[in-house]
Amino acid sequence: MHPAPSIIFFTTASGLGYGLAALLGLGVLDPAAISTAIAYLVALALIAGGLLSSTLHLGNPQRAWRALSQWRSSWLSREGVMAILTFIPLVICAWATLFNRTYLPIPGVIGALFCLVTVYCTAMIYASLKSVQAWNTRLTPACYLLFAGAGGTVLATFFALCGKGSVRPLAFVAIVLIAAAWIAKLRWRDRMLTATPLSTPESATGLGSIGSVALLERPHVIENYLTNEMGFKIARKHAAKLARIAFGLGGVVPALLLIAVLVAGQGLVATIASAIAVVAFVAGILVERWLFFAEARHAVMNYYGQ
Repeated sequence: MHPAPSIIFFTTASGLGYGLAALLGLGVLDPAAISTAIAYLVALALIAGGLLSSTLHLGNPQRAWRALSQWRSSWLSREGVMAILTFIPLVICAWATLFNRTYLPIPGVIGALFCLVTVYCTAMIYASLKSVQAWNTRLTPACYLLFAGAGGTVLATFFALCGKGSVRPLAFVAIVLIAAAWIAKLRWRDRMLTATPLSTPESATGLGSIGSVALLERPHVIENYLTNEMGFKIARKHAAKLARIAFGLGGVVPALLLIAVLVAGQGLVATIASAIAVVAFVAGILVERWLFFAEARHAVMNYYGQ
């Protein structure tokens, strides 16, 4: 599948934003600290920026509102509806923190739950597609939710350090979530690489009972929408190298830096280590999301000999 930059940025930014917003909604940061108010602004900016970026992938962005009407049958529509609903408790909580320095538990918990549901809806857009075997697994929403939680906790650890709040519990949870996210992701990738294709030229043409089917000639002599959007291919050795980079930047480096935060507790060293952990995690997730799309194979490519 074509790894569109707008979708990669959307899934990365919104995942981080919803993860951080969920933790803020649970009241893990001191509402009296200025850094907590900044954290709210960062979370809302990441969510809004991601959603705006996602509209760039639409053929007619001015008609994006029409997608909201199909919530009964479309995970994309459900995601849009939940994204709007989630803003309500988040903005209420952000307002209380920014102007009153108080934490509102009821809208906070509702906002946290809505954040998780929205991320789940985003993941199900891909997991519900039977035509893309790599995505069509329960591990896809598990990965999205765990990475959102890990990213939000890494960011929350940084803001807790800036606000002189309790850091060690957040750093510990962040390490656990990073480990859980990558265990799920490695299991997801192993399944993708070892699974027997459900859709083959034989099943696509219905001629499997006769024997193996080979493409005599492509149905098009030039590229079209399908080949451009769904025929993206990446060499296995390059994919393996990028997967190692994603794991290193998004898993090993932030985990080691957060262990340093656990040891240091507070201070300049811990703050710098936490900031670098945020940057490394974001870089690693950007690579991971690029591979998520680039390595996926759509069943329609059976008709193009791929």
